[in-house]
Amino acid sequence: MAVPHRPLGPDSLTWRYFGDWRNVLVVLWAGSMQNMHPGLGIGVEQHSQFFGERWKRVFRSFYPILGVVYDGESAHRTAVRVRGFHNGIRGVDHSGRGYHALAPEVFYWAHAVFFMTMIRFGDRFLGGVPEAARRQLFAEHVQWYRLYGMTMRPVPGSWEEFQSYWDRTCSEVLEDNRATRDVLDLTDLPRPAFLRAVPHSLWRPLRFLVARSFTWLTVGLYDPVVRERLGLRWSRLDDRAHRALGSVVHLVFRLLPHDRRFHPRARAGWRRSRGADVAAVESPARNLD
Repeated sequence: MAVPHRPLGPDSLTWRYFGDWRNVLVVLWAGSMQNMHPGLGIGVEQHSQFFGERWKRVFRSFYPILGVVYDGESAHRTAVRVRGFHNGIRGVDHSGRGYHALAPEVFYWAHAVFFMTMIRFGDRFLGGVPEAARRQLFAEHVQWYRLYGMTMRPVPGSWEEFQSYWDRTCSEVLEDNRATRDVLDLTDLPRPAFLRAVPHSLWRPLRFLVARSFTWLTVGLYDPVVRERLGLRWSRLDDRAHRALGSVVHLVFRLLPHDRRFHPRARAGWRRSRGADVAAVESPARNLD
């Protein structure tokens, strides 16, 4: 008997974690971890326009991805739309092997990274994720994944099995490839639409600071085996500074009103859960110019 596509709701931990603005601090980690999978990285290399329009791609993609969590009864329809973005991403890699973005192992890996984004974000910028919360988030990520209508074959059966799957993938499957290096290279990061008031002469030095800061944040979130695969160095001093920054971010966000901590698509979901008649929020046109 088919399992119904039951959406997540405001009683879930995923609602509390996934749409939080602090996830912006781990977005480079998520993108690079996804691209390190050879079946995903080659699709990005051969098909994606991401590197020519970084901000537009982020804004186009992130709103519907959040919608799979926060769109309530429409979440399954949003998930099918997101899945459809990947229909034409197929081809042959540099070794002559065929690939497809909807191959079960590839598509699930992208989802697994989104799940682990909440764990990494929570551990570093939310004061920690207790073991019981990890197990709940794992169960919710399974419910979340069912919305895509994909086979559940690659999905681990328990939190313990997932940890083994994650460690095995990081140590045996992930690779240092062009798509990963490109996503980590922010030296030519264009000025985002929301900073149009910043002159180009000021953006250039600011871009250097943004690039160094986000790369450092990202390196601190990698598993040691991934840092080693990429040839990246990380010291005890780096680790202490990274944890201290995480604590400061956590304390600052506790001062913000609840809804202001969340992305607009997530904020709309929270408002609907309290009875407001609010449509799903799409990326403003100014972000796509």
